[in-house]
Amino acid sequence: MTAQTFSSLPLKPDLIQVTEELGYATMTPIQVESLPHLLEGKDLIGQSKTGSGKTAAFSLPILNKIQVEQNRYGVLQAMILCPTRELSAQVVREIRKLGRKFEGLQVLPLTGGVPGRDQAFALDRGVHIVVGTPGRILDHIRREQMDLSQIQTLVLDEADKMLEMGFEDEISAIISELPRDLQTVLFSATFPEGIELLSQRYQKNPVKVKVEDSAETSDLIRQLVYELGTEDKKNILMRVLQQHEADSILIFCNTKAAVTNLVELLQDQGVACGGLQGDMDQRQRDLSMAMFRNGSYKILVATDVASRGIDIGQLELVINYDFPLQPEDYIHRIGRTGRAGRSGTAVIFVGPSEKFKIFEVEKQAKATFERPNLGFKNQHGLPPGYGQAKMQTLVIVAGRKDKLRAGDILGAFTGDGGLQSSEVGKIEIHDTFTYVAVSSMLSKEQISRLCEGKIKGKKYQVRALN
Repeated sequence: MTAQTFSSLPLKPDLIQVTEELGYATMTPIQVESLPHLLEGKDLIGQSKTGSGKTAAFSLPILNKIQVEQNRYGVLQAMILCPTRELSAQVVREIRKLGRKFEGLQVLPLTGGVPGRDQAFALDRGVHIVVGTPGRILDHIRREQMDLSQIQTLVLDEADKMLEMGFEDEISAIISELPRDLQTVLFSATFPEGIELLSQRYQKNPVKVKVEDSAETSDLIRQLVYELGTEDKKNILMRVLQQHEADSILIFCNTKAAVTNLVELLQDQGVACGGLQGDMDQRQRDLSMAMFRNGSYKILVATDVASRGIDIGQLELVINYDFPLQPEDYIHRIGRTGRAGRSGTAVIFVGPSEKFKIFEVEKQAKATFERPNLGFKNQHGLPPGYGQAKMQTLVIVAGRKDKLRAGDILGAFTGDGGLQSSEVGKIEIHDTFTYVAVSSMLSKEQISRLCEGKIKGKKYQVRALN
């Protein structure tokens, strides 16, 4: 495939305009290789790593053939299966962003953590695209709450992870209920035997696309190994955080309990820090992600499963606090940094029982790891002021269903002698609430005025979260 720009593809003018507005100057390799086939309606099995642009690769063809005007609310035409709530939420955000010129487009996330009754009500009103986890989607199908007759496209995103998590039976049950003349698209970071069997069973002459990790991307990530001796692991972490200063840091643990303990430790050190793990409900997880994305948290501590779908634009440092259970997990973890031409640093802690395992991880990463000496040997804590975040978060109890737009909020916060536009950061609008990042340097009086003010002439409940 030689096409490099979206304008060279047979996309609707509105979609081409949106890609230009979003600054997508050229396509990523996975988009170059897959979009022409997907736009022709072919089945496809694609292999690429996290951050490669695969979400846009399958979302644009869906949007290109979606019929929004079929009725007032929408006929279900596409289904996207994801392994986790977080990845589902990320895909929904991307589709809404790409489809923002399609008036009336209804995209519904179907995952746990949200009452099924609310989702059933939304399905009854009508949606065009559903995105969710296999278990929750299958539950709605079995309750006969979804009309599947008009679905044209099925996407399995991170299919290898879904199989690894034991969703094969649910996936098979879902596909058995869908129309036979379906375009089926599989994206996977790896191609284990289960993926090949899934493709053979459900796809029709699929095009196979594989995009190798480029040496250029690997070179952007500095990968460091620190061996753990007799010193306490937490003290090693404190020294690593001092030696590798960064504004956005993602720390991986293998268990939910480890996440909770590490968050408490860092918060006791005065660090703006949050956690992401499976025991948190959906609202808590959304909040942690929003505050990390908008700069209100300097550090996010997460488990592998909970981290699926983390979408951070400028992640500078990834720390493997617990040694990854599989070499592939390490690749997925460090793929969060070194994106879009930016450099990043990945650190891995190696205990006595893992000294031989690190060579397998190094081979999988196709890189030579550095093994530097660690300074600050006498420092067992973080210096005062280390963990202060640049932003703080306000929550507005109103969102997309209230017709709230980012421009309305920015105008309300900066008008009539209010804030400078530089003091307002990321605005993240959900269905019934909105997170807004504002400078952490604002005074209590300024925050109070924002909480008491009006948006579009209407008073909404606004409160500061950190």
